[in-house]
Amino acid sequence: MSDLNSYGFGQTGSISNIQVRNRVLRNTYALLALSMVPTVIGAWLGVAMGLDLFGGSPFIGFIVFMAVAFGFFWAIEKNKETGVGVLLLLGFTFFMGIMMSRLVGFTLNSYSNGATLIMLSFGGTAAIFAVMATIATVSKSDFAGMGKWLMVGVLLLIVASLANIWLQLPALMLTVMVLAIAIFSAFILVDVQRVINGGETNYIMATLAIYLDVYNVFTNLLALLGIVGGNKE
Repeated sequence: MSDLNSYGFGQTGSISNIQVRNRVLRNTYALLALSMVPTVIGAWLGVAMGLDLFGGSPFIGFIVFMAVAFGFFWAIEKNKETGVGVLLLLGFTFFMGIMMSRLVGFTLNSYSNGATLIMLSFGGTAAIFAVMATIATVSKSDFAGMGKWLMVGVLLLIVASLANIWLQLPALMLTVMVLAIAIFSAFILVDVQRVINGGETNYIMATLAIYLDVYNVFTNLLALLGIVGGNKE
C-alpha cells in the first residue's frame, strides 16, 4: 500500500512529469485489482444468500440501485483526497458484487456450463481491457472527444433497458447487450487515456471510472454468452 500513498489522494493540479503520471496509472491499476476482491466476495455472498434487489419490482429495484450507487459516487467524490475514499470505493465494489450476484446465480443455476461461461466472460473482459489499455497507452490519437458521445449512448441504453422491462423484446435485449459491451469497451480506452494524459490526477476517481467500465463489459458479456452459448440444465 506504500505505493498507493506515494502520490497522495488529491493533487488535482496540472501534471507535466511523465513519471508522476505513470505513478498515478500504477496506483489506479493496483486499486482496480484490489477492488475485484470485494466484488467477488459480494457476488459470492449474494448467490449464497439468494439476494435479489430486482426480484419484486424491477423498476423499483432500479430506482433503489441508482439511489445507493449515486450515494456512493457523492461520498467517494467528497473523500477522494483521503484514505476514506479508498474504503468507500471498496464498499461500493462490494455493493456492485451483490448486484452482480443475481446474474451470476442465474448463470450457475440455469446452465450446465455456467461456471465455464463465467470464466469465458472473465477472460473476454480481461482481453478487452488489455487491448483498450494498450491502445490508450501507445496511440498518438486523442480519444477524449468520444466521451460525450459515449455518454449519450449510455443514456440511450438506460432508456432502452427500462423500456424493455415492459416490452420484453428479446431482440432489443440482445441489441442493448452488444451495444453496452462496445460502449463500455470504448470508455475503457477514454478513461485510461485520460489518466495517461494527466486529465485525471486522482487515482481513486480514475479507478471508479475504469471499474464501472470493466463491470459493465463483464456483466453484459456474461448475459450475452448465457443466451447464445448456455446449455440448459
